[in-house]
Amino acid sequence: MEKQLKVVKETKGYWRVIFSNPPRNQFDPWTFAELNHLMDVAEADQDLKVIVFESGNKDFFMGHHDVAKRLEVPDEPGAQPFFYKWPDFVTRLINSPIITISKVRGRAYAQGFEFALATDMIFAAKKEAKFALVEAGGGSMPGGGGIEWLTALVGRSRAIEIVLSADEYNGALGEKYGFVNRAFDDDKLDEFVDKLARRIGSFAKRSLLLGKKMINARAKMPTNGELFQANYILRTIDDWPEANAGGQEMSDLAKKYGEDAVELTLPEMFGKKSGKNDENN
Repeated sequence: MEKQLKVVKETKGYWRVIFSNPPRNQFDPWTFAELNHLMDVAEADQDLKVIVFESGNKDFFMGHHDVAKRLEVPDEPGAQPFFYKWPDFVTRLINSPIITISKVRGRAYAQGFEFALATDMIFAAKKEAKFALVEAGGGSMPGGGGIEWLTALVGRSRAIEIVLSADEYNGALGEKYGFVNRAFDDDKLDEFVDKLARRIGSFAKRSLLLGKKMINARAKMPTNGELFQANYILRTIDDWPEANAGGQEMSDLAKKYGEDAVELTLPEMFGKKSGKNDENN
């Protein structure tokens, strides 16, 4: 199987990691294995200071979890059971000596959005980046840290809006709300992130690590216990009839419109359920 993560070593201190899992960059057990292995290698490199995560797919930064495969544990370096180990991975990113940046253009839906939130910084294309936690639209709820991160970053009211609307937010709105550091016109995004990563990558690693530790200690961060609780709740939701009905509905829509059309417009598709919008409700 072809690797999903391509590492480009720009300098000793700065790597780019390009994610490509055709056709829609879904997150699957192989993605998780490669991310774990990547961090093993990265944290063992004493010269490395910053990693920029980006996509090789213009339409998707990272898609939702491949639900049909999410219980699989492949025979690959770094493979771990997602439901029990994703919280540890997020905690690892929080405490890692590596500074992590998500450079987002295309869709970051569900698990893809939660992955971006777990990195230290998000920079996005104003129009081309599209963020959504779509789970509520399918009778489920985010369980990979999305609720915890958004509550810390944007506050209670906006977190409720983002999570319970299951709607799409572009990079410009993400910047306004506070979960995106900065949003750029698409043709300016690469230049800015590259310049920032090279700058950080040129500084002393010891000072970068201390700065990150001190900021973490003073910021409202999701605890490992909170992340495990959210992940556990997600497992129990699988038994809800509403979640099963939501999955069946998406399957029916995919048969009707085609999988690509549905995946490209997930928030819109979930919104079609309110197409019968009763103005009295």
